[in-house]
Amino acid sequence: MDIRRATAADIPFVMATERLPGYEAVVGRWDEATHRAALADPGHAYFVAVDVDGPIGFVILRGWNAPERVVLLKRIAVASPGRGAGRALLETVVDTVFAETDAHRLWLGVFPDNLRARRAYEAVGFRAEGVARGNAYFGGIHHDELIMAVLRTDRHPAPPNDRASP
Repeated sequence: MDIRRATAADIPFVMATERLPGYEAVVGRWDEATHRAALADPGHAYFVAVDVDGPIGFVILRGWNAPERVVLLKRIAVASPGRGAGRALLETVVDTVFAETDAHRLWLGVFPDNLRARRAYEAVGFRAEGVARGNAYFGGIHHDELIMAVLRTDRHPAPPNDRASP
């Protein structure tokens, strides 16, 4: 699996993937105009995961190169869940964020009862930080979100202090 920056030609794949059965309760959905606007916005970064057969998943990030050095993983979805592609995509995206930006923090919100997603996020270094009550407006209802984050220093610890002890 490789990832590449998405283009407008990837919007139909993104929209079809976010509308797969079972995703309606856990993956947001935007219309084409919203995707086009976000894709054109330098504060957003879209990535598409591809294998030999074509696209297999996507990620939308917000806050790309923001002066606050904080990036939000807005959305991630794969076309065939349960085969490990989502976790591999997540791992690659975390590495990409810290390699291509000066971000200090990558964070996301996940519904607390979405245990499958939580396990995937934890497996690549995200840590639960707390519940933001009513933080997500989804399906016409405000939902709680578990906030999770991974810091640059979690993935790339600072080198030890070279000072000699007295």
